Amino acid sequence: MAELTETPRRAGRAPARRLLDGFLRRREASVLLVALGLMIYFRASSPVFLSRDNLVNIAQATAPVAIVAVGIVLLLVSGEIDLSVGIVAALAPFLFHFAVDFYGFPVFAGFLLALIISAGIGLFNGLVVTKLKVPSFVTTLGTFFAVQGILLITSHAYPVPIPEPAKGTFQTWLGAGPWATISWAVVIVAVFHVVLTRTRWGLHTISVGGNPLGATEAGIRASRIKIGNFMVTSTLGGLVGIMEAFRINTIDPNIGGGTTLTFYAISAAVIGGTALAGGSGTIVGAFLGALVLAELQNGFNLIGYSANTIFLILGLAILVSMIANQYLSRLRRAGRT
Repeated sequence: MAELTETPRRAGRAPARRLLDGFLRRREASVLLVALGLMIYFRASSPVFLSRDNLVNIAQATAPVAIVAVGIVLLLVSGEIDLSVGIVAALAPFLFHFAVDFYGFPVFAGFLLALIISAGIGLFNGLVVTKLKVPSFVTTLGTFFAVQGILLITSHAYPVPIPEPAKGTFQTWLGAGPWATISWAVVIVAVFHVVLTRTRWGLHTISVGGNPLGATEAGIRASRIKIGNFMVTSTLGGLVGIMEAFRINTIDPNIGGGTTLTFYAISAAVIGGTALAGGSGTIVGAFLGALVLAELQNGFNLIGYSANTIFLILGLAILVSMIANQYLSRLRRAGRT
């Protein structure tokens, strides 16, 4: 009788255990637990943390990093990196301003033009990397300084107001609304999660980063994949720049903080489980990584820690996440998780 009663108990626990094992195998699991843990900790430390106004602050801090991190994940998975996306984010709203205020473009046409030029910068990066065989780190570092020079020369390093025709519904929906930026971030993350995990483009991106020689021998056009991912990253950077300009209601040459946005996006991708060596990554994990960074910065400010503490925490978070990712990768290869 003991065996008969024990068997149903084990059978009842089996599905739950399988669900738990399946959850823990996912790259996003650990960073999701960290995000929830931080939420609980900061809520206990400060009741303001989960107030509506503060949740808006967290959402608006998460969104730009998460959107740029989508492109960074695609590039890292394919074995490349882009250091210029932050300055593209600063340039794009000025391109929009020039098109609308100086050349009389309709608002939507000016918006599209800014994104097209942003994509063109990504195209340039991709061509230099794939055709001239210049490492992406060097290529995009050079592009960063070149674009920064163009930005400072054309803007005279001064902020300008949002074009009048853009104010109203267009500005609200594209950044000024309290939940606008995070809504765009969720949609973009969902779309590119499907692209990376369910489409041929995503499969080829993973193949190119994981085994370049094998991918080429299998007929995959690696250069096409990499150029496309560079263009996606720069376009997302341009979109973030315009959205942030609309959110703060001014076009500032310091939007994105130069390298700050780029490094935060790379950090979010790494914390979320994307391997710097290429071949594996998760866009949902990068979104959660951006959320963790926003929670840390916001939470420490609320409980009275110096804003400089975030850099120490960020550095430790990157190191710990990289060590954890390496350890979990070995366990997966051994079939133990």
